[in-house]
Amino acid sequence: MTIVVLGGTGKTGRRLVDTLRGRGEDVRVATRSSGTRFDWSDQNTWTAAVAGASALYLVAPQEPESAEVFVKQATEAGVRRFVALSGREIDKFPKDLLGMAAAERAVRDSGAEWTIIRSNNFNQNFDDPQIWLAPLREGRLALPIGDTPEPFIDTQDIADVAAAALTEEGHHERVYTLSGPRALTFGAAVAAIAKASGRSIRYEELTPEQYRDELLAQGASEEAAAELNALFAVMREGLYAEPCDDVQRVLGRAPIDFDTYVARAASAWR
Repeated sequence: MTIVVLGGTGKTGRRLVDTLRGRGEDVRVATRSSGTRFDWSDQNTWTAAVAGASALYLVAPQEPESAEVFVKQATEAGVRRFVALSGREIDKFPKDLLGMAAAERAVRDSGAEWTIIRSNNFNQNFDDPQIWLAPLREGRLALPIGDTPEPFIDTQDIADVAAAALTEEGHHERVYTLSGPRALTFGAAVAAIAKASGRSIRYEELTPEQYRDELLAQGASEEAAAELNALFAVMREGLYAEPCDDVQRVLGRAPIDFDTYVARAASAWR
């Protein structure tokens, strides 16, 4: 069977592609720059991406209306199994992440087999140039999160669970909540990164107003600053601060610990 991986060069997608190919699966990478081009904003790219495929890893679009149309087209083309990446407590997320909620609804209503993966924040956000890598390299990560801890999830764990759901039986109509094995504050996370990289890096707590001002000074729009502050407001409520055991249940092993991730990625912050 052919498995389509949307976002196959992204943080979860590229690891999923490697995992599936390591198992001998036929994988089709579908991105805006891959051999099979896929662009959420260009429906002309959708047909070739799903042609002849039987399973698909769905990374949601930002535009909620696109999810239902695409999933319907994919099922009509023969896709019979979907694994959709979503976020933990997605119903309480700010409006900019409604694409994930729409993708969940679309696969549930598709008539195909479906599995939904709801994850915590990724370990790999700390070494992502578009998220927290730059401020960590500059020696200061400043956020409005307080002392609310989070059990960050490693993207390899997400990839391994997704691979199981795409290729094995027993995962239909399951919603898996994926987290790391223990919760730690952002301050503790930054301290672990500083120790592993041998650099002086500190965490600084900001008020939402201070965070907004810093984002605007960096060139962010008022809308983007408001959306990020809304996201951190949800996080401060502690709605996904507790570790979950779904990685253990699906894979039969413990999830990757944050310290293990930091040791592997230490060179990124040097």
